[in-house]
Amino acid sequence: MDHFSQDPLNPSIEDGAHNRQDTRDSLFLMADFRVAGQSATQPVRVRNLSAGGLMAEFSDGLAQGLRVEFDVRGVGWVPGQVAWSAAGRIGVAFDRHIDPMLARKPVGQGGQTPVFVKPIFPRQHR
Repeated sequence: MDHFSQDPLNPSIEDGAHNRQDTRDSLFLMADFRVAGQSATQPVRVRNLSAGGLMAEFSDGLAQGLRVEFDVRGVGWVPGQVAWSAAGRIGVAFDRHIDPMLARKPVGQGGQTPVFVKPIFPRQHR
């Protein structure tokens, strides 16, 4: 059997994917995707992310072993290859490890609520 499972929903004993060392972080994140060597990109929904790869929604499916690249928020373009493709999702093994926490950057920039979203209540004098 080759290095990656043909069916991620039913891994075999010989498949190393079920013995992953990297902790996967479930999340919902949009990323740009492209086939390596091509300039056309398309957005995809990333469902989980680890230092070594990701799982994304991809309804058309992709060939196992296809070279791809993802522009992950806070990380940049990361090359890898399709490890599996099934049920409208793909698994990608990155060529290099990343810090997945960089993708979880905070939405706000400060510790204070902006003035324009604070309600203004008139003071009541007694």
